[in-house]
Amino acid sequence: MPAPALAHAADAPILLREMAGPVAVLTLNRPAQRNSLSEPLITELHQALAEIGADKAVRAVVIAANGPAFCAGHDLKELTARRNDADRGRAFFAKLMNACSAMMQAIVQLPKPVVASVQGIATAAGCQLVASCDLAVASEAAAFATPGVDIGLFCSTPMVALSRNISRKQAMEMLLTGEPVPAARARDIGLVNRVVAAGTERDQAIALAQQVALKSAYTVKLGKEAFYRQAEMNLADAYRYAAEVMTQNMLARDAEEGIGAFIDKRTPTWRDE
Repeated sequence: MPAPALAHAADAPILLREMAGPVAVLTLNRPAQRNSLSEPLITELHQALAEIGADKAVRAVVIAANGPAFCAGHDLKELTARRNDADRGRAFFAKLMNACSAMMQAIVQLPKPVVASVQGIATAAGCQLVASCDLAVASEAAAFATPGVDIGLFCSTPMVALSRNISRKQAMEMLLTGEPVPAARARDIGLVNRVVAAGTERDQAIALAQQVALKSAYTVKLGKEAFYRQAEMNLADAYRYAAEVMTQNMLARDAEEGIGAFIDKRTPTWRDE
C-alpha cells in the first residue's frame, strides 16, 4: 500500500490503526511535520500499544508512516516553544523525554513482535523508533541518522536503542558525525533486517509480521521477553535464566502440542498457553 501524498487535513488523526488479519498496523500520520514525535503522538502510540498488548486478536504489530519521511525525531518547534516557560522548558523537556522513553520501552516490553516499515528518512528519535522495534523492513529509499550533534543536541536517548542494535563503533560514528546511513548499509550493520523495493516495504513488513503471527502467541511472548532480558546479563546468568525459561516453555501446552505435531508430521493447533 503506497503512502498517500503529503496533503494532510489539519483535523486528521495523527495515528491511524487498521488490521491486516491478525496484524495491527499503526501508521504515523503527521506527514507535513515529517511524522515528528510530538507529545500527543507519543501519547497516542503508547496508548495504542497498551490496548494491543491486551487484545488477544492481535498477534503482531507493524509501525509504518505516511508521507516521504518515516519519522524526523522530536518536534523541534514544540520543544522550542517551551523555552518561554518560567524554567526555560526544563520540566516539559524532562516530561517529554521520559514519556518518549517509556513509549519506546513499551515496544520492547510488548508481548507481541513489532515490525517497523520504513519508507523514508528515520532520524534521531525516528531512528530510535526503528531500533526499538523487534524487526525492521526498509525501502531502498530509506535512510537513518542520529544528527542531533549537528544542532548542538546529542542524540542521547536514541543512543540507548541504537547501541543495543549495532556495534559500538558503528553507533558512535552515527552519533558523532550525524551522517545519514543508507538502507543497504543499515542492513549490513544490523539496524534493519531487510531492504526491499521502494513502495513494497509496508506490504512486506505486514507479510513478515503475519509469518510470525502463525506461531504460538505464548511461545513468542516468552521468547521475546527472554531475548531482551538475557541480553543484559553476563554469560553464566544468561544461560541460567535461559534454562529456566526453556523448562517453563517445555511444560507449556503449546510446546507439548508442537513437539507432538512435529513427531506426527502434522500441523500444530495452538491454544496460546
